[in-house]
Amino acid sequence: MALGALAPSRIAIAAQSIGIAERAFELGLDYARERQVFGHSVADFQNSRFVFADCRSELDQAWLLKLRGARLLDRGVHIRGEASMAKLVASETCGRVVDRMLQLHGGNGYSREYEIERLYRDARVMRIFEGTSEVQREVIARDLLGSAT
Repeated sequence: MALGALAPSRIAIAAQSIGIAERAFELGLDYARERQVFGHSVADFQNSRFVFADCRSELDQAWLLKLRGARLLDRGVHIRGEASMAKLVASETCGRVVDRMLQLHGGNGYSREYEIERLYRDARVMRIFEGTSEVQREVIARDLLGSAT
């Protein structure tokens, strides 16, 4: 029963993770458009565009998993596995997106003058709250295999 109560919290952590990553993504886009390197904006470089495309795709995937879990939760469906999938994917995506956006900021990313520095710290704990990523993988596997152990 106690483990079943974790599902709503895991959906909430997924939502929080997505929020952190979305803000980092916005900051990265703004920075890349403004920052000039070698006479071009950072956004002009193909690698930067690929990073943004990958991040947007991953964020939308995480959002869809979180939305599915929330919808099932609202319908009263037992969602232990779905909640763990949403939390796992969203928190891992958050870590990757924030890391990539900090990378685009270069050395400025570590400066407290830039919001990305705080988001970088905040993103890390999302993979720990309400069960680590490893715990989520175990819950998902048990759910798939029908194992209670």
